[in-house]
Amino acid sequence: MPIDPARRHFVTLLAGSPLLAALGLDRRALERLIAGAARPHEAPLTIAQQAIEAAGASGARMQPTLIKAASEALDVFDFEPVAQQTLPPAHWGYLATGTDDDATIRANRAGYERWALRPRRLIDVGAVDASVSFLGTRYPTPIVINPVGSQKAFHAQGEVAVARAAKARNHLMVLSTVATTSIEEAIAERGGPVWFQLYHQTDWSITKQMIARAERAGAPAIVFTVDLLGGSNRLTMTREARRDTRECTRCHLGGAPLPGVSGRVDDRDNRRKPNLVGYDTTRRQLDTGTPTWAYVDRIRQATKAKVWLKGIVTEEDAALAVKHGVDGVFVSNHGGRAENSGRATVTSLPEVVRGAAGKLDIICDGGVRRGVDAFKALALGAKGVGIGRPYIWGLASFGQEGVETVLALLRKELEVTMKQCGATSLAQIGRRHITTA
Repeated sequence: MPIDPARRHFVTLLAGSPLLAALGLDRRALERLIAGAARPHEAPLTIAQQAIEAAGASGARMQPTLIKAASEALDVFDFEPVAQQTLPPAHWGYLATGTDDDATIRANRAGYERWALRPRRLIDVGAVDASVSFLGTRYPTPIVINPVGSQKAFHAQGEVAVARAAKARNHLMVLSTVATTSIEEAIAERGGPVWFQLYHQTDWSITKQMIARAERAGAPAIVFTVDLLGGSNRLTMTREARRDTRECTRCHLGGAPLPGVSGRVDDRDNRRKPNLVGYDTTRRQLDTGTPTWAYVDRIRQATKAKVWLKGIVTEEDAALAVKHGVDGVFVSNHGGRAENSGRATVTSLPEVVRGAAGKLDIICDGGVRRGVDAFKALALGAKGVGIGRPYIWGLASFGQEGVETVLALLRKELEVTMKQCGATSLAQIGRRHITTA
């Protein structure tokens, strides 16, 4: 999304000011903030203007006010600048990156602005039940902890802290193939079901062993991710990694600080990726090309667990998922990290619902930052709503407590929105509660 003339003028003025250096920003970073920040569009200008005013009064270097404890957070955005300040550049870049110019990240957020609420009045909303059932397990909220890889890049406890938060708040959790915690440990720490997100390997025998391992550990669902089969061009991650001068040989082969870039089974470089090691490699079944719907059939035949697809964004593919016996889909573009479609997942959601024809459970993720976003996705036909970056901001900032607080804030906001719209259960939420803005 281009910067409008007024904002471009502001950037030009600020670029020539010594305050730009005092703020610790370069021009490109400031343009990214103004054009595509996750906060409301006016927030970056407000932060910069506040710094200018404060510096003009005192002449001192000023930074936006950061919360010092998870309990101080008013919304999930309060964790983002703390996480950015806490993390090394390469790790922040891995978390923040989209693909190409990160336009799809911005689109995911802007998509929710296309919908407005239709609040209802004089309905008894004294008691609200936001619970939902997935695969026979009842959760008090439809907010799902989505898979994010390499979580020990953000906090020493990584996925263990997240699993403990999921247990404390009773959320559905999905673990990444490239997690820095094993599926066995995640399930033990969660004290309940954890779904396993699957990145296929070029050796089908390894993929099949991974699936069997997750099933033995107690994962009731295999979530096959299909939106990265063509790769992605993660420029923000690469640029931030170039700024990172650390030597990281303890975690990365060769020392380059590039978390999350390897999904290969390679014992030399998967020291912190336990789900990718320990398999029999003597009976190789190498695949050529990339997976097709026939590969989905192979996965279904290889497991008794439920099979979900993550990355479905069209009516046609939702219909094919039904045809191939899939149990559910995540409407997802990998948080804007897959393709630079410029299309929000919440915009894709209605056509996926049509293609599913009531035969698939649907979780929508991408750009969810407030409870009202979750409400809009539910109104458009999602059964659950996945979050990624927000809980990682909480993890990086304050560990398990940060994750729990992010979950609590989103749940509170969702339930307040339900009350405002007169919906006392998820089953009551529907298209009548929203309208085009």
